[in-house]
Order: sequence, then C-alpha cells, then structure tokens
Amino acid sequence: MSHPEIPGPGKLFLSILSSRWELFEEELLPALSLRFGRVDFESPYIPLTETDYYNQELGTPIFRRIYTFYPLVELNRLPEIKLVTNSLEQDWLRDDKRLFNLDPGLLTLERLVLATGKNFTHRIYLDQGIWADLTLIFTRGDWVDLPWTFPDYASEKIKTHLREIRTSYRKQLQKASQTK
Repeated sequence: MSHPEIPGPGKLFLSILSSRWELFEEELLPALSLRFGRVDFESPYIPLTETDYYNQELGTPIFRRIYTFYPLVELNRLPEIKLVTNSLEQDWLRDDKRLFNLDPGLLTLERLVLATGKNFTHRIYLDQGIWADLTLIFTRGDWVDLPWTFPDYASEKIKTHLREIRTSYRKQLQKASQTK
C-alpha cells in the first residue's frame, strides 16, 4: 500500500512570448516579482522559430524569455499561479489582443509541468479550470521530450536553460535541507 506524502516545493518557471517587449517589460517584471518573489534566473531573448501559432495575435518576430523566481513554491499552487498570469495577460490587452503570452510551470528534479486552461489526452486536471501538462521529464542525466512536447520546449536552446535552472534548483533544495 502506498502512503501519501506531501512533495517538496518546486521552482516557479515562467516563459514569456512577445514581439513587443518594449511596451511592457519594464513594468511587467516588477509586477511578477510582487506576486511571485524575486527573479533569480532570466534568459536572453530566444527567437521562437518552431511554430507560427502565436504570430497572428502577438505579431512577429516573437522572442521568448524564461524567468524563475525565489522562493520555491508548493506544487499545489500551480492553478493559482496560472490564474494570476491569465489575469495579467488580460490587464495588458491591446486592441483585444495579448501583448504577451505568459506560460507558467513548475520545475522539479524529475519534470517540467506547465499549466494550461486547455484539456487534452495527456493533461491532468488540477483545479479551477487549470490542467497540468507534463512537458519534459528529467531522466538519465538530461531533459527528455515526450510525444506531445511542443517543439520549442523540445529544442536544445530551451533545454540548455532548463539544465542551468535545474542545477540552481537542486542547490536551493540542498541548502534548505541543511538549514532544517
């Protein structure tokens, strides 16, 4: 028989897509920090070239930036976090279109799970209309994509940043366990 155990915290991961960074970046980052904690990882601008899914709404060329935050968060907060990011997207609408797409998730030593409001065969319902998308798993020393992983998340340019974030997260977990 299995015995329920509350998991440790995860690393809040946020991907932002936009073609108009100059219109919001200076104001959005403090708003994110106010809600989620201080930014402790910020990627360079990464061109989104694997899909044109967002082009009509966000314009072109689209660049992604990845952010993570400190402190670590309890895994059951993912629906709440997604609802906050949805609200921020709504607050920043221009001509009924989003200026940016906020893609929150939680990174653990084993996986990257993104939050979404869309159901699909491999997604697990969490709460409040939010689903968990198991996007990548970490096994045999590296990030491995799954049959449903979006091509941009399966790319080496994203996995490189995820390796760095995971290493930092592991150190944060070790430090937290030493202080207990």
